[in-house]
Amino acid sequence: MTAGLPEKDRPPGFLRARWLAAGALALVVLGLVLYGTRPQGGKDQVLASLCPVSTGLTGKLQPLIHGEIAALMLAPEPKPMPALTFDGPDGKEISLAGFKGHTVLFNLWATWCVPCRQEMPALDRVQGALGSPKFSVVAVNIDTTRLDRTKAFLDETGIKNLTYYSDHTAGVFQALKQEGLAFGLPATILIGKDGCAIGNMAGPAQWDSEEASALLKAAQG
Repeated sequence: MTAGLPEKDRPPGFLRARWLAAGALALVVLGLVLYGTRPQGGKDQVLASLCPVSTGLTGKLQPLIHGEIAALMLAPEPKPMPALTFDGPDGKEISLAGFKGHTVLFNLWATWCVPCRQEMPALDRVQGALGSPKFSVVAVNIDTTRLDRTKAFLDETGIKNLTYYSDHTAGVFQALKQEGLAFGLPATILIGKDGCAIGNMAGPAQWDSEEASALLKAAQG
């Protein structure tokens, strides 16, 4: 034992080791104190403050998810959408953030996607029936080749109400994939007026069905 020895008789480094041990103990105690006094639910509170509208809607919308939109997954904690940009009908870049204040049904599609061809007419009818200063269907084409086919696709499927948006880099898809909001096509995200993701759908849906219409109207608040 060395604790009772005179300082001159203690092994080299004894005091240094003792100070290191004391410092480590102090850090552990400080960590426990800080952990015990930190606000509980800090992450939830931050997300709720960023997404007050969408957070308040999830409980209201849950009972409406059935039938044709049973596969819609509501976000347990709505969070802001990533910063997405794509081209408008005139080819100029626009931002998803520019739709803040709208409830948005955001959809990704491509001409080679067979389910997209089946789904697009329903999205077009939704825009025709519900489109307003408060609600928009934003369907973005992500074809990266044979771009001449996109307009023909819209003509063939009888699209009249949807605005043509495109991202020929497919960067929007990659960004949403990283967020766990898109895995294949079509991919659809319901976005609240605060710009936060309320829920997402993998695959096609009959968006002009009675169930979907009730949900989309309720999402507008």
